[in-house]
Amino acid sequence: MNILGIESSCDECSAAIVQDGRRILSNVVASQIDIHRPYNGVVPELASRTHTEWISATVKESLDEAGLALDDVDGIAVTNRPGLLGALLVGISFAKGLAFSRELPLVGVDHIRAHLYAPQLEHDIAYPFIGLLVSGGHTIISRVNAFDDIEVMGTTIDDACGEAFDKVAAYYKLGYPGGVVIDKMSKEGDAEAFRFPDASLHKGQHVYDVSYSGLKTAVINQISQFRMEGKADTTENIVASFQKAAIDMLLKRVEKAVDDTGIRRIVAGGGVAANSYLRSSVNGRKDWEVYFPSLGLCTDNAAMVAGIGYHYLKNGMRDDYRLTALSRVQGFKKNYP
Repeated sequence: MNILGIESSCDECSAAIVQDGRRILSNVVASQIDIHRPYNGVVPELASRTHTEWISATVKESLDEAGLALDDVDGIAVTNRPGLLGALLVGISFAKGLAFSRELPLVGVDHIRAHLYAPQLEHDIAYPFIGLLVSGGHTIISRVNAFDDIEVMGTTIDDACGEAFDKVAAYYKLGYPGGVVIDKMSKEGDAEAFRFPDASLHKGQHVYDVSYSGLKTAVINQISQFRMEGKADTTENIVASFQKAAIDMLLKRVEKAVDDTGIRRIVAGGGVAANSYLRSSVNGRKDWEVYFPSLGLCTDNAAMVAGIGYHYLKNGMRDDYRLTALSRVQGFKKNYP
């Protein structure tokens, strides 16, 4: 089955053709980073307008790159949640129109599930595994039992991890996107120059949860309180120490999830999964079986949408033309305290 995937949940306009859920025939990503860079973040109205201008050409390019015509497409998978409503509706409307005109089966795909499926485009990964989804909009630690069976163990109670990177970078005027800039600059800094605090959350239902609001405040407004004696307060040292604290916070929760479940298979996805400190720290655990997507599959892309969409369509699961956009995460089980 050749599945056309369409992704427009935020600022990446993407279309891809994936065969049988694994073989990527094309994966075209039209990035809007340059458009949003002056604002140090995504402007929803600009994002949706740009998707409207780019979506048709992006889909055509994906077909051309795959060497296929629309007659060779067996189904369409489109991101319909979560994300920016206006941006999502552009992709959904285009997908519905194309599906109707060609009488193709259509399925809406959850962006979070697609990110956790991304490594499976390149690796044969057994279930269950501990899923770590880290991006600009979401931070989730989960137990993944199947492609569509995800139990949320922990999440952020305020800012997402990638959002914290962007806000720290914006405050220090480092550039956008913040995660890329901080990761690069951190290599020139001393990650032990500042000892920023971990989130002090209550036990019980928050045992796997994270919080980045306090860390962000410490890095921006209370910097002098956490500088170690004899260490310089250079920007490189600040961001290196911030990156270490932000990622270590995640790693502690993942370690606890591994200990509590006995599952030592870790799968990461999302834009922050490209972070070099996160990748080296997790890959350094020889007692874990670790899977990261390649860098091109960490950020939003349609290949992951087409890949997971194949499994829905193969199992006879599809949506009708009432499919609509949802801005928030829905349909996940929260079975862990």
